[in-house]
Amino acid sequence: MKPARSFVALTMSSLLLLPLGVATAAPAFAAPHDGVVSEQPVQWTPHVLDGAIKDILRIGDTVVVAGEFNRVSDANGNRTHNRRNLFAFRHGSGELLSNFTPRVDGTVTSLAEGPDGSLILGGHFRQINGKISRGLARIDAATGQNVPGFDASVDNGNVYRLASDGSAVYLGGNFPGVNGQSRAGLARIDATTGQLDPDFTPTVSEQRRGSLKVQELALSPDGSRLVINGTFTKVDGQDRYQIAMIDTAAGALTPWSTSAYEAPCDYSAMQTYMRQMDFSPDGSYFAVVTAGGPQMKPGLCKSTARFENNDAADSAPTWTNLTGGDSLYSVEVTSSAVYVGGHQRWMDNEQGAHHPGPGSVAREGIAAVDPRTGRALPWNPGRSRGHGVEALHATSDGLYVGSDTDRLADAYHARLGMFPTS
Repeated sequence: MKPARSFVALTMSSLLLLPLGVATAAPAFAAPHDGVVSEQPVQWTPHVLDGAIKDILRIGDTVVVAGEFNRVSDANGNRTHNRRNLFAFRHGSGELLSNFTPRVDGTVTSLAEGPDGSLILGGHFRQINGKISRGLARIDAATGQNVPGFDASVDNGNVYRLASDGSAVYLGGNFPGVNGQSRAGLARIDATTGQLDPDFTPTVSEQRRGSLKVQELALSPDGSRLVINGTFTKVDGQDRYQIAMIDTAAGALTPWSTSAYEAPCDYSAMQTYMRQMDFSPDGSYFAVVTAGGPQMKPGLCKSTARFENNDAADSAPTWTNLTGGDSLYSVEVTSSAVYVGGHQRWMDNEQGAHHPGPGSVAREGIAAVDPRTGRALPWNPGRSRGHGVEALHATSDGLYVGSDTDRLADAYHARLGMFPTS
């Protein structure tokens, strides 16, 4: 996404050899991995020298990196480039694309593949290339220039996450409206024009704390189900505490629900402890990761959990895995692993309270969990923890990682790395 974010990924046979700017079919989700990725990252990724990476998206052989930063260097460190909040490079060589230099005046939090060789951006910005474009923009993936005919913006707010099925784009954030029409934190627009979809009107309400917002989105591979999370406690007037599932065809709430995130296990300054979600490649389940407060309390703060993709009310997680004290921010699911990133020290640590409890395993800032059992897999490259990993993006031949630190698997990889498939 992740949601083509992240949410939309790619089919290597159909996209890898296409030049930039060539129209493609609707985006496909990442091919399943045959096993866990290598513990050793490739040596050709560029280095992001400041700030933090928020999202990564590969389109064909182009990789786009978004976040809050100003400087990027080549993999060998010989040359530094000014790139504010957005840049692109060539997969396999790390060569920065010199023609892709969009001017963005704020943080880019989320990326989605648009139609006809374009890229859709969401975030905390007001202008792209000098054009007013609050929180939303569509640019050419080859040149970084605004695509004519796309006219969409959020009203007095920001976009946190995008999800796309190739023709429609879902927006989650803290905005009260889109294109001058009322939409509280959740909307669907046309990927080509940016026009608001009048038939998609789920309503989130009654925030648990702070402002009303949709924090994260995850779109199923077939596009039929959209999972949302955030500060809300009701959707369409029905109880849905911080998480809900939407039927995208009907534009309405499904019967699926869970009470797993009702426990107030965070602290008063945190509006929601929900973080990223991702569907499995076959769409049968989705995984959720969470942050939390400094104290250990009952509940699913600082955990990852699996939920089945069905319409069952009062669903319980199939499994959970707790860190024992540290937040998780990102998740990416392949057929072989549920990859999670944050600033955790341990996994399998249900009995730990800022210490390694019985059965826990050390996992510094990144881990892989068995999709069947929910227990940590042996994969353990490690990284400097910092705030944590906020961007994971699986492609058919590896896993991209974006963070705010510069050690990955005991080597220098500033804020960006890629673990290849074995």
